[in-house]
Amino acid sequence: MPGPDQSSRRPRRSRRGAALTLVFATVLATGAATGGLPRDDGAEARPRAVDPAGATVDQDEVARAAARAVADGESGTEAAEEVVARGGDRWGAVYDEREYRSFQQSLDGEYTGVGLWARQGGDGRVEVARVRSGGPADRAGVRAGDRLRTVDGKTVDRRPVTEVVALLRGEERTSVALGLERSGRSWTRSLTRATLSTESVTVERLDGGAVIIRVAAFTRGAGDRVREAVRRAPDGAGVLLDLRGNSGGLVNEAVDTASVFLDGGLVATYDMRGAQRALYAKPGGDTGRPVVALVDGGTMSAAEMVTGALQDRGRAVTVGSRTFGKGSVQMPSELPDGSVAELTVGHYRTPSGREVDGLGITPDVTVEEGAEDRARTVLDGLGPAS
Repeated sequence: MPGPDQSSRRPRRSRRGAALTLVFATVLATGAATGGLPRDDGAEARPRAVDPAGATVDQDEVARAAARAVADGESGTEAAEEVVARGGDRWGAVYDEREYRSFQQSLDGEYTGVGLWARQGGDGRVEVARVRSGGPADRAGVRAGDRLRTVDGKTVDRRPVTEVVALLRGEERTSVALGLERSGRSWTRSLTRATLSTESVTVERLDGGAVIIRVAAFTRGAGDRVREAVRRAPDGAGVLLDLRGNSGGLVNEAVDTASVFLDGGLVATYDMRGAQRALYAKPGGDTGRPVVALVDGGTMSAAEMVTGALQDRGRAVTVGSRTFGKGSVQMPSELPDGSVAELTVGHYRTPSGREVDGLGITPDVTVEEGAEDRARTVLDGLGPAS
């Protein structure tokens, strides 16, 4: 599970900007940081956002509130946040300029931090789970198992992980002081934040030639890396596609990943302003190799799109627990003060027409404990490609 420095979750910002973390949304194409869906160049510039409960948020209203606040010498970002919060858009969010740059950076497979993953125990203590080799934390001697006590003097015990993220993240070449504890010894170390690349796709070779391809997020280039991993696997060897904890990402990368295992055909349909659209896989994918998709409650958004496509198309056996259920589509729009409002404008469905939002996807083989071992067993049972 990603820790605070590497987190990819993004709940809506609070009014005072207490903690921002990034959940990779299913985003419509509107510029450099897009989700890759086809852009409707004739569409209205400021759509009305919708959510499953029927609440609406008018982008014009958000923009007007931000403009009024700026004219009065107040925060346009906070004014926009209030409008979005009142509108009831569950996945609506407002970023200031710096936060949106960070969001775009994350979609590029980069982040600015110190290079550590962390977890929170049942007693509320925060512990370093893993350290990125060569990153600032590694160079400072931070090790897995160290207790993280403070960040810049602020106690992190019992704080939500999302708040710890906000404390660890920051601008490149800025300093952050970590209070640490190991084997009863406490110390404080100042680290300089750096821009680091994320490991969005990792590959592990199993006995017998099968491979596990773990996709942590659909950042730019993820589809190509999955395709290369499959290309390098031995002929006929199975693939375990691990999408656990994948909170989504760029839709075009999700479609590219599905295309690795499909020979064209439907990946998903989606609605936008009442119009129905469709996303199709590229032709020429590997359709003979056995595939098992491993999912859990942290499998979200674009990752659910891939899961639904492979399941509905009979291309993969899905194993694990029910996915999160985020089948909505967001569109970002710049506000007068340079901040960005990201509002829900539609929802997508699997190739068979199943709704995902609020429901999730139930795997073919449901298992809570030992899911990876079960998935490997299922993959072995499918046998090599003929």
